[in-house]
Amino acid sequence: MALTSKITTYNPEWPQRYEADKALLASAFGDELLGIHHVSSTAVAQLAAKPEIDVLIEVSEHCNAAARDEVLLSLGYVRGIDLSEGHHFYRRNVGEVRTHKVHICRRGHPSVVQMLTFRDLLRNDASLRQRYQDLKIELEATNTGGMAEYLEKKGPFLLAALLEVEITREGYGLL
Repeated sequence: MALTSKITTYNPEWPQRYEADKALLASAFGDELLGIHHVSSTAVAQLAAKPEIDVLIEVSEHCNAAARDEVLLSLGYVRGIDLSEGHHFYRRNVGEVRTHKVHICRRGHPSVVQMLTFRDLLRNDASLRQRYQDLKIELEATNTGGMAEYLEKKGPFLLAALLEVEITREGYGLL
């Protein structure tokens, strides 16, 4: 099975693609909107990625989901299955090509913290960024189980990076 897209070298147009959709996406949320963020690999300069723009939307509550779904559907987004309790997921394809993914969570949801923290780690640590890129390319080359396998095998790397930040934050950092 293939991934939803092939990993490519960093494209400086990815942030522009995010910005182009940001205001349109905001129109679906009204007063519940607290923040919109470009996340995942396309939000990190010099990092190879699947050319799919990931957007994280923070809301105060999951209100008016039916109305939100209608607006997002009019923008070409289809609701997927929730990734966890309170983590709503949407995707947009152009033809057979995935172009965007939207994650909607209440502020403070663990997914919000994880996505923003990992993105910032990659932006600020060239060594971590290179190791992550190498892992993604290796996983793509050896993948036989599609996206579920790819995400499962990336998981330990992400958790280790996030755990290191948490340990450092708690004062148990490097000696």
